[in-house]
Order: sequence, then structure tokens, then C-alpha cells
Amino acid sequence: MEKVFEELQIKDDFMFSVIMRNPKFCKPFLERVLDIKIAHIEYPKSQETIDILADAKSVRLDIYVEDGSETVYNIEMQTTENRNLPKRTRYYQGMIDLNILEKGDNYKNLKRSFVIFVCTFDLFGEGRHIYTFENRCIQNTELGLGDDTTKIILNTKGTMDDVTPEMERLLDFIDGKEPEDDFTRELDEAVQSVRKNEKWRLDYMTLQMNYQEKYEQGIEQGIEQGIEQEKMDVAIRMLEGGDLPLEKVAMYSGLTLEQVLELKKGLQLV
Repeated sequence: MEKVFEELQIKDDFMFSVIMRNPKFCKPFLERVLDIKIAHIEYPKSQETIDILADAKSVRLDIYVEDGSETVYNIEMQTTENRNLPKRTRYYQGMIDLNILEKGDNYKNLKRSFVIFVCTFDLFGEGRHIYTFENRCIQNTELGLGDDTTKIILNTKGTMDDVTPEMERLLDFIDGKEPEDDFTRELDEAVQSVRKNEKWRLDYMTLQMNYQEKYEQGIEQGIEQGIEQEKMDVAIRMLEGGDLPLEKVAMYSGLTLEQVLELKKGLQLV
């Protein structure tokens, strides 16, 4: 069941996306995660959708920003455990690179990139707050591939002493704890402000309506596919019996005569 708008927290995808559209919050967020200083960030698109080919699966990125220094950052919020998350990071990385190349850049000009997933669960079960992955040589882990790609999985349930106190307070706040420093208090105020914003409320309701429509369409399509499959199963049993004329098979199964002929051909009963 979807949350009502007034109950949204920063860990909810919609709220996180709205707040991180503001560089006032997104920039220090990235600085805490990566433990670096960033001069400034730019938003090519607030929620970039990358769709390389007409028949390809499109990628809707929660937050996609650049820093003006040949580095891009993709931040995603993940509150439900998904075993395919590691491959999703790979897919997102590939699509980001393809998107850059589609704009005419040479592969030599691919920017350094960070794909960051903020998870409210421990995907790997080691108790770490942060898991950082880069491509390295198996035979010599000191040897990096140098492809300038980094994938980071954050865990708000971490128990190790493996991040800065500022970073731990940020993850604790995302996990639902009370804010404990200036930045998390600012984030908390931003959450309260968004909850009072009628435009965001309307956007959220519209989004939920779209999700509900797609869900209902999926159910209807599933029912239709199930009925169609049942007709096919009936026709197959009749054809394999070999006694009924094709017109009778079509009438009893609910398929058209053309469909029955195709089915018989496929079963190699011609």
C-alpha cells in the first residue's frame, strides 16, 4: 500500500528525488558519501530518462548530476531488497556511458562516473555502511583497470565503524532516526516543507495514479493472456486426439480457424 503524501520520508523515492533536485542538499550529500569536496554540481535533467533504442528498456534515473569536472553522479534510493541490484548497477553504468556516446563523444572522452545506491537494508550482510566497487585485476588487486567507474552501495543498517560520524548520522537519518547535526536537520526541514507543498502533492498523486493504472493494465493483460493460453491448451488436446474436424476444434476452443491451422502446423500434425 502506498504512503499518503503527508507520511513520506526522505527514504521514499519521491521525497528523496524532490529534495536531491536542490544542489543545496545534493552537493553536501555527495561530499559526505565520497568524502571529497565538490566545487559545484549541474543538473542536465532532473530525472533523466535514457532511452538508447526504440525497442530498448529505458532507464529513469532518480538523480543524475555532473560537477563540471568531467564527473557524473547517479544516485538511486532502494528500500526493497532486490537480488538483481548488482546487475542493475552494471546496467545503469552501461546506459549512462551509451548516453554520453550517443551525443557524439569519443569513448576516450567518457567521464568518470559514480553509480550510488542508498539501501535501507544490508545487501551483502557484512554490516558495512558502505560497499565500494571498482574494476581491479584478480591476480593483483593493487592493479586497477582505470576505467573511471565506481559503484557504491550504501547501507543505512550498517553496524561497523567504517564511515565518518557525519556520514553515519546521514545514514541514520535516512533510516528513520532523528536528525543529529545541522545537515540532517536541514534535510528534515526540507522534508516538512515538501509535505506542505501543494504542487508536489499533486505530482505525487498523479504519479501514484499512473502506477495504479499500469498495475491494473498488467493484471488485465495477464488475465487475457491466461484465457488465450487456456484456449490454446484446449485446441492442442483436441488436435492431438486427431478425431475432430478443424472447424469443430475452432468452435469448441474459441480460437479462429486460422489460429487452429497455425497451431496444427506448429505441432507438426499436418
